[in-house]
Amino acid sequence: MGGYTIGALASACGVGRDTIRYYERSGLMPRPDRTASGYRIYDKGDVDRVNFIKTAQSLGFTLNEIGLLLSLRGSDTASAADVVKLTESKIRSVATKLRQLKAIKQALEQLVADCPVDVPASDCPILIYISHASHKRLDRRNGYNQAR
Repeated sequence: MGGYTIGALASACGVGRDTIRYYERSGLMPRPDRTASGYRIYDKGDVDRVNFIKTAQSLGFTLNEIGLLLSLRGSDTASAADVVKLTESKIRSVATKLRQLKAIKQALEQLVADCPVDVPASDCPILIYISHASHKRLDRRNGYNQAR
């Protein structure tokens, strides 16, 4: 009998067995055929599918988005415009995250610049800022909120 066991599939794709099982539970992978003794058996299409999932993840797509991409890929009625629409949405999401990361970076840089390094850690403005529950979000205008 040809095919891949779960270990061989995982090895061929550079992932763990639990990853394959998770993809099955998530609906990203179809339930495989099983041998008479109960072992899962996969084929070349499953190798391609796992590699597709991993590549999409490396591009920042979530598992839900990957599920949509897989359904578009397997659809007889979907067009490339549908894939572009989903990808453009991902681009907007990434741009938003980049803006958020830039604000975080600026806030951290300001906290470092404001920290006199020759004081006890208990007087460190960084730790004081983190300790105050009153500022859960960055102040977008100033980079961060001064402790109140």
